[in-house]
Amino acid sequence: MNKTTITGPITIRPLHPGDEERLESFLRQHADTSMFLRSNCRAGGLGYQGKPLQAEYVAAFDGGRIVAVAAHCWNDMMLVQAPVQVGAVARAAVAHSGRPVLGLTGPADQVAAARHALGLDDRPAPKVGREQLFALCLADLIAPVRLTDGSWTARHPRPDEMDRLVDWRVAFAVEALHRVDSIELRAECRREVELLRTLEADWVLEDQGAVVAYAAFNAALPDIVQIGGVWVPVELRGRGYGRGVVAGSLLDARLRGVTRAVLFAERADAKRAYVGIGFQLQGDFGLLLF
Repeated sequence: MNKTTITGPITIRPLHPGDEERLESFLRQHADTSMFLRSNCRAGGLGYQGKPLQAEYVAAFDGGRIVAVAAHCWNDMMLVQAPVQVGAVARAAVAHSGRPVLGLTGPADQVAAARHALGLDDRPAPKVGREQLFALCLADLIAPVRLTDGSWTARHPRPDEMDRLVDWRVAFAVEALHRVDSIELRAECRREVELLRTLEADWVLEDQGAVVAYAAFNAALPDIVQIGGVWVPVELRGRGYGRGVVAGSLLDARLRGVTRAVLFAERADAKRAYVGIGFQLQGDFGLLLF
């Protein structure tokens, strides 16, 4: 992580169309922990109409240079990349948006500091995660033999598999994010899967014709992708399917010129799987859901 040095007085203001280059210049310095911010800004821009992937961005400036940013997203999640002034930009983002905060994500210490600054320490949070951040140069990807010899196939899902993928997305949200299965959650997960399909950002793994695992890119740029939502049904775990679907998605990405991947993991078995295909530990990442 790069250290941010302050050289002058700090000013804080919302970002608007025209600020993209300065924002990207700052976020590139913290690329592995800024994927949601970079990818969402590229997809949704700095204007805000409440559409998916859009956010209201507030930044701290040292002269003309951005040194911290908070983005209050369309789904009321707040994203932070703020080595300095994290409390100030988090409060300013909420004041600017006028909306509630339903979750926080970013570098783990920053998420904790933003929660405190927003007065949310005592608010119940079903999901409080300090996950480990892993990164991989795709030239060093170690693909499972069964993937490279054709025994397994990684591919984009077909339309007739949508209902199964929604069920798996719900199961992931219940297990990993501590959500409660409900009509509302199922509708939310269907929208997420439909968006991923539109973006061609999800993959399934086939073993002898059976679909056995799912993975997606929850943020993507031309040179780097972030993997999320990896799911293997409980009864199929322990067979290498998780690392297989992730490796398959990354082989596709490498063919398109992507050179780096990041992901976050909390379970010990998931960490072992990702290390097994070449990922290396980089640090901590925070996820908080109210």
